[in-house]
Amino acid sequence: MGFKTTDESDSFVLDEFMEKIVTFADFNLHPEILQALIEMGYKSPSPVQAETMPLIMQGNDLIALAKTGSGKTAACAIPICNRVDTTQTYVQALIIVPTRELALQYAIETQKIGTHKGVKAFAIYGGEDASMQLSKLKHGVHVLVATPGRLIDFIYNRLIDLSKVSTLILDEADEMLSMGFYDDLEFIIQCLVHQHQTLLFSATMPQQIRKIAKQHMKSPLEVTLQQSEVTPANLEHRFLYCHHNERGAALVHTINELNPKQAIIFCRSRDEVERVCKGLKQHFSGVDYLHAGLSQDMRTIITGKFRNAKIRFLVATDVAARGLDFSGVTHVFIFHLDNDPDVYLHRSGRTGRCDREGMVVTLVTDRELGALKQILHRIKREPIWIGDPPGKR
Repeated sequence: MGFKTTDESDSFVLDEFMEKIVTFADFNLHPEILQALIEMGYKSPSPVQAETMPLIMQGNDLIALAKTGSGKTAACAIPICNRVDTTQTYVQALIIVPTRELALQYAIETQKIGTHKGVKAFAIYGGEDASMQLSKLKHGVHVLVATPGRLIDFIYNRLIDLSKVSTLILDEADEMLSMGFYDDLEFIIQCLVHQHQTLLFSATMPQQIRKIAKQHMKSPLEVTLQQSEVTPANLEHRFLYCHHNERGAALVHTINELNPKQAIIFCRSRDEVERVCKGLKQHFSGVDYLHAGLSQDMRTIITGKFRNAKIRFLVATDVAARGLDFSGVTHVFIFHLDNDPDVYLHRSGRTGRCDREGMVVTLVTDRELGALKQILHRIKREPIWIGDPPGKR
């Protein structure tokens, strides 16, 4: 954990400052912000918040490598809400995220943090009535959270004024690039021709992010908040070997054995999600599913119900694997293993968040043994099997 800067004296001063940070009051925040944090249950800054918030509040451009579940949403939202001039009605901070669910989550969190100060946060994304979103913008928004496609629609149609944005945040930057948003991000950044602060948060650092930073950021400080282990020590990884046609029965049996408080079951396709959900409903209550084929209204309802523990088992595609914060999830079940180790890491990151304990259980057939070998190499773990390992059945 640490940061890079071109001035070693700056590094020493900042390190000394961060060592003194014990509570959020040490950041000299507005009383209204502190009150909201207390009401939200925030007690002391997480490592991500302690290390990035001083840099953000000083106005630096920042590149931060941080895993999901580390508290980075609040690390951005707290200093932004603290900085907002609520006597004005224009957009002062623009946050770009890859998915609609993450946009809504980010806006809700920011609104809560800024509520007593009068900060207005709002999210725009596809799948919702653009005219209603435009009406909200006209009534005044200080912090705008947006997915790239809907924001570009508003820009093209000259429906939005970004001329007074003082802070631009690109969150889950590597995920946006993997989804093909590089050109969209370039366009959005180029629309902000005035001076502004840019904050870039990412789990990994692909070359395209380096390119964006070099072209559009001003001497950015680089913060590394990844722990030395790829996956946290509080997260248990278990594997269940079964034959291909036994997946469903194996999943039901394992859920009965482990009795999770709340779980996400990841599948590889929409059809598989609906099929697995139907099967689980025959054995358990509180089961529902989530994938990109649902309407935005339905996706919002389901994520809200799951976050409020009204759904116990959520069967999902990777639409739920990145960025969404479901703090009550105790277990993740991977019904169908992907060949990409990064997909495994993102899925497993839905539990064990903010240093809570969690467990990931992966169903493995003969077809996935090659992918499993790559994953074990990546997470630097030996496999712990539930039941007999391959070759012993």
